[in-house]
Amino acid sequence: MELEDRIVQFAARCVKVCAALPPKVVGSAGFADQVFRSSTSIAANYAEACEAESAKDFVHKLKVAMKELSETRIWLKLIGEAGYIDSDKLVSLIGESKELSRILSASVTTTKKKIGG
Repeated sequence: MELEDRIVQFAARCVKVCAALPPKVVGSAGFADQVFRSSTSIAANYAEACEAESAKDFVHKLKVAMKELSETRIWLKLIGEAGYIDSDKLVSLIGESKELSRILSASVTTTKKKIGG
């Protein structure tokens, strides 16, 4: 599977988590909004990186995507800790966020080596 597809699937799974949050429970709407925005931003920034105007721009966009992955991961952990969704159901999604971060980090490192930065 291509990386873009994995990132899109990750975002789609996060959107499903948002939809599964209990309505009218204190804080759940805020969690849903944050997860929705950060997870979909990962896909958008990756798409922008793929169309980067320079290697430096590519690195920048990937770093933004990595930050959004970290943010999404924290929100998912908070959702589990708050008891909105069983933490066990979020384990694979959190694991995928870590794996995607490692992949993007490797791309950043490789690109920086190529451009001498």
